[in-house]
Amino acid sequence: MAEELFEPEIITLTDEEGNETQFEIIASYEMDGITYLALVPTENNEGEYVILRLEQDPENEEEEILVTIDDDEEFDKIADIFDDMLFEDDGE
Repeated sequence: MAEELFEPEIITLTDEEGNETQFEIIASYEMDGITYLALVPTENNEGEYVILRLEQDPENEEEEILVTIDDDEEFDKIADIFDDMLFEDDGE
């Protein structure tokens, strides 16, 4: 049986100042009908990841955009889920 190799999913995000940064999607999770993505920068990665929420673009309903999570309770809840998914300690 052949091993399946997959290409990492890389996306480019532009911040408010117009700076573009490439990120690799390392995990996604849906909670309460909302999709969240865990991303790591492809360059200057210091072991930290970013969590963003996927939403419909209010200016173009056919497009989806990634937005920061401003609600601390929502962020903490999804961050705990991603921490468990990504850094699961299996006791070894």
